[in-house]
Amino acid sequence: MTPLEKILTAQIKAQGPISVSDYMAICLFHPEHGYYSTRDPFGTTGDFITAPEVSQMFGELIGLTLAQTWIEQGKPARIALAELGPGRGTLMADILRTVKAVPAFAAACEIHLVEASQRLRKVQAQTLQNVTPTWHDHTEELPTDVPLYLVANEFFDALPIHQMIRDGDSWRERQVGIEGEALTFGLSAGAPLSVLAHRLEDTKDGDLVEFCPQAPTIMQSLAKRVDANGGAALIFDYGDWRSLGDTLQALRAHEKVAALYKPGESDLTAHVDFEVLVADLPCAHSRITPQGIFLERLGITDRAQALAKNLNGTDLKQHIAAHRRLTHPDEMGTIFKTFALFPSGTNPPAGYET
Repeated sequence: MTPLEKILTAQIKAQGPISVSDYMAICLFHPEHGYYSTRDPFGTTGDFITAPEVSQMFGELIGLTLAQTWIEQGKPARIALAELGPGRGTLMADILRTVKAVPAFAAACEIHLVEASQRLRKVQAQTLQNVTPTWHDHTEELPTDVPLYLVANEFFDALPIHQMIRDGDSWRERQVGIEGEALTFGLSAGAPLSVLAHRLEDTKDGDLVEFCPQAPTIMQSLAKRVDANGGAALIFDYGDWRSLGDTLQALRAHEKVAALYKPGESDLTAHVDFEVLVADLPCAHSRITPQGIFLERLGITDRAQALAKNLNGTDLKQHIAAHRRLTHPDEMGTIFKTFALFPSGTNPPAGYET
């Protein structure tokens, strides 16, 4: 039994079952025993690999997209270049290295990172030791007086979700309780749920629907900043349009494990409901686009071929595999999707369509 499992078991015995949302939040963000508080989860020695860790090409193309957007929006002299959930800081480092080719854009950037984990902040500081980022606990703390140029890669999939199962015209919440001394899933009593009232039209008894209360709040905050002050927000994550079914998953050492296995020692994520992310935004947004198509529009294959000229042997094989992993429909190319926020009445950033 992990230290966090002991804490969860004691809490549930004393107070009763908890929601999947509370379980995720405790497992990921507990200040002493939470997943992001105790380890560096990224890369081959961690539990999963994100797109920036796959290849520098990902960050390079995003950096050029942001710089081009800045040029098209009149080259503001001061901007907030921000990232939500920056991991090791690899993506931001690749962006900053790339935009050195646009010196005025690089000079305009003030770096802002939204990161809850103090452990990961130290890693990010090391990766970005040549710049001076400002860290924030929440998106609401991002600047409101300058244009916002923001990237969020695999941020929303880690936000805690509620899981609701339809029962007639009501919903029962999936909860985490105890059977014997082991954590187990159960269900609450049924109750109407206004936030899911519209889902009675396209679901049947027994269907499971997930929702994340934090996601639309964060999107509204970003959209208000972009529409009021300019800039763009580029969102990358895995998921689909309109949640249906159980997508909660745990990863440990790059292998899927049971969601209740070793709390605090496995990564927990769920598919993003893109319909919710773009609903009722106060700014313009692009279409939801598969990541592979987006990267191809920006010329990732040409970039890959240029880099390949200086490689051979194992390095070349790894480079070819990285290009495939980012773009191929059987890997990250289709399940990962992207869209952009941008000011009303302006054109979408390069690579996006309306």
